[in-house]
Amino acid sequence: MDFQLKPGERLDDLMTNGYHLIQSEEVFSFSMDAVLLAHYATVRPNERVLDLGTGNGVIPILLTTRTRHPLKRIVGLELQERLADMAARSVQGNGLNHLIEIVQGDMREVTAIFGREKFDLVTCNPPYRPIGQGDPVKNEHVRIARHEVTCTLRDAVKAAGIMTKSGGKAAFVHRPDRLAELLCELKCVKLEPKRMRLVHPRVHQRPSIVLVESIKNGKPDLKIDPPLIVYDENGQWTEELETIYGGSAN
Repeated sequence: MDFQLKPGERLDDLMTNGYHLIQSEEVFSFSMDAVLLAHYATVRPNERVLDLGTGNGVIPILLTTRTRHPLKRIVGLELQERLADMAARSVQGNGLNHLIEIVQGDMREVTAIFGREKFDLVTCNPPYRPIGQGDPVKNEHVRIARHEVTCTLRDAVKAAGIMTKSGGKAAFVHRPDRLAELLCELKCVKLEPKRMRLVHPRVHQRPSIVLVESIKNGKPDLKIDPPLIVYDENGQWTEELETIYGGSAN
């Protein structure tokens, strides 16, 4: 593998399949949320997948580990030029150019970029906070990733609704305090919520992450999966989380 690093960049181990990811302290780095989403989404061989707001490309790379037989194509769409460039070089460095394509563009313009209903699965880890909520962030790259500067939750869900084929799936990760809003927006674009899982830092703590998978034009039937606990009583990752980070194909 040959990774072309630029000044200020580092190479991080993704702890699965020998894959690595180019990151930098100057831009937004991926978090556990992205790893959990890549693991939660239902992935089947020979499907076409779109990751909206792909950042440095971690979700597309992790999705390649989810099936023993390859997906047909994975596209990562990213607005920020610098992040899109980092993602493309990570894809190349991991030898995944034949499977993953990184496209720089605005998810609010997905129809112009891709057309409509082109993907079997759409994933999205959108900005969590409305503008003005939370601590102010001076770094523009981080501010765009964390706050709804260039993309609101409604924008992200609308894009997913446009891109998902009828009968296809769209999977989101978000904050539990915006769950009602997320479910409402999904239903508004005919993405019927079908599976949901709450992620708790510890067994007696409130959830900090929610994962939701929907089906385009599906019938109402939401199933709540057992909660995922991140840390055990000793402050170590739980066995399930260790397995998720192991990245074994299912």
